[in-house]
Amino acid sequence: MAHFDAVIVGAGPAGLSAALVLGGGRRKVLLLDGGPGRNVRAVAAHGVFTRDCTPPADLKRLGLADLAPYDVTVISSVAREIKPAAGGFTLQVEQAWYFARRVLFATGVRDVLPGIPGLRERWGKLVHHCPYCDGWPNRQARLAVLGSHQEGHHLALSVRAWSDHVTLLTDGPDELTPEQRADLRKLDIDLVDTKIRRFTGTQTLTAHFENRAACTFDALFLNPTQTQNSTLPAGLGCELNDKSRVVVNENGMTSVRGVWAAGDMTGAAQYVVSAAASGHTAAVSLNTTLIHENVRAQGAAFHESPDESAGVGEA
Repeated sequence: MAHFDAVIVGAGPAGLSAALVLGGGRRKVLLLDGGPGRNVRAVAAHGVFTRDCTPPADLKRLGLADLAPYDVTVISSVAREIKPAAGGFTLQVEQAWYFARRVLFATGVRDVLPGIPGLRERWGKLVHHCPYCDGWPNRQARLAVLGSHQEGHHLALSVRAWSDHVTLLTDGPDELTPEQRADLRKLDIDLVDTKIRRFTGTQTLTAHFENRAACTFDALFLNPTQTQNSTLPAGLGCELNDKSRVVVNENGMTSVRGVWAAGDMTGAAQYVVSAAASGHTAAVSLNTTLIHENVRAQGAAFHESPDESAGVGEA
């Protein structure tokens, strides 16, 4: 059984960033690349420092290439099982078992889209999740927002910052308050509260309704429901919140000792750079615990300063 200091489950921005930090910390790392991320269908990643408008697949390729100088083993597979063991964890990948002193999950979330015909086929092309990622390419375009009640109102008001031409599609009764409808009127946001039959189009998006004429837009934004992309964190006992996100502290530590989580799966802001930053933070925290463990194993310790409160400086 091969032994590693840490296993990172997931090779998106959070996992790649964590692998880079741990590799640079002279750790022996196992990185499990489970395949394309949730942004694989996006044309480009936006707001990424020095890499603005780079296709997501290219970002991943560059991230993997950055790991070449380090002791990072990349396996293009997923963990089938992870179990606590003396001094760490054992995990099964395909038919092989490995040991790791620490675990860092970066498995992301899965988008659960509304079941309107034609919507999923246009996800990442004409249908988007984040105006910070796809608002600029669609600035002053004819934009639709799909949603109702508080969520639809909030997203429509936000998307209005990128275009003067915004329509809120509620796919049936809008469930808006009189105050929310008044907000839409004040910002010149159109409201269509008719049931949507389907979406069509390749260069533009056409919404076909049950009892009114179709409308054509340049792009559509929505906030999809999301679930954990992996059952492994919950299976290991990691606490989840009411939105099914893995609960972590400011350093990415989960409720299970020796286990960290980073990226979208934790409820962090869902941007490429935010996921990478959370992976960096979690990796530093994880590595700090290994440093302290190794120091103690050699009979030394990090001593408190005379003016330091109890516990400060200890990972």
